[in-house]
Amino acid sequence: MKLFQKLLVAPAAIGLIAPLSATASEVNFDAISNYSNNLEIDANSFNQKSANNNLIAGGEGLVDSSETIGGFSETTTASFGVDFLVGATDGATSEATSFSYQFGIGLETSFTGEDSLSIAIDSGDAVGDIGTGTTTGLNFDSGGGGLTVDGVAYTFPLGGATVLVGDQTDVSAVYSGACAYSAFTDYMGNCGTGNTVGLGGKGVTAAMSYAFDSGFSLAGGISSEPAQILTNAGTDIYGIEAAYSADSYGVAVAYADNEASTAWGINGYYAFDFATLSVGVESVDTGTTAEGFFVGLSFPEVGAGSLDIGMGTTANFADGATETYMYEASYSYPLNDGMTITPGVFITEGAGPSDADVTGVAVKTSFSF
Repeated sequence: MKLFQKLLVAPAAIGLIAPLSATASEVNFDAISNYSNNLEIDANSFNQKSANNNLIAGGEGLVDSSETIGGFSETTTASFGVDFLVGATDGATSEATSFSYQFGIGLETSFTGEDSLSIAIDSGDAVGDIGTGTTTGLNFDSGGGGLTVDGVAYTFPLGGATVLVGDQTDVSAVYSGACAYSAFTDYMGNCGTGNTVGLGGKGVTAAMSYAFDSGFSLAGGISSEPAQILTNAGTDIYGIEAAYSADSYGVAVAYADNEASTAWGINGYYAFDFATLSVGVESVDTGTTAEGFFVGLSFPEVGAGSLDIGMGTTANFADGATETYMYEASYSYPLNDGMTITPGVFITEGAGPSDADVTGVAVKTSFSF
């Protein structure tokens, strides 16, 4: 069966999904990594809590305990998000039309009014080149349907700076970045600077950022797996970023060191009247220097939605190596405050068997509530 014949199922799937709607803020799934800590829920999890056993307590003096019986404190919020994905690839190992989902819960509370304790919980069943491919996938969660704790982080002010400590949290969580492009596939995220400006984290993380009044900002941090920073038992990841933003443009420069390699990255954007241009360049040194780049255009007002078109190298390539490229386009259309439909198409050179090109088409439907 041909690729686009397989995709005839997509309108039917969207027709089933469209009647569902809700309202609230969105959960950012791109900032979520995969974790191994399972969160178990049973019927007793939803029993009413006593005044001495609140689900998440607020700070002393901020909340009257008599007002929190049976639920969240007044300083605690919860947000929920669900993504459905229908798509297929042509030229990949598997060309079957696939359906995937991911579900996320974000819990946040404050104890002083200036700090924030955040907990992310995820679930998903993504498989195949559309859902989880390393260079072609949309990076959906693939935990087999079980709930997992996807990170715990505590952020608080220290003088004029902001400090973050947490577990399974990216160092770049405190970075400003300068990428205005909305990526469809995961590889296009961070404007092609995922090893530097989008630096991740493996275990326990400590990071700090400071924003100057002039538009400049500095940030940096360290992450280690296992949870033993600055010891021989773990692998440490270091990163630092300097960024500047103005009304119509911005630029960010970052350096990273993971003990096995070092990397430099720069990304930036410039907003024209009709579109915003985003670019990124990255260089990684593992004993041999490899470089890659990205360029993308974002059109914020195309009909009732927005259009993003981008291209870049499929990896960082050493001098003299044959470069391959990836191209993508997506259109994001908000049906209402809580539901957005995003169809997209991508082509990845040399990603299939025998270095065949892979073409993919997918429709993502996102709900937030």
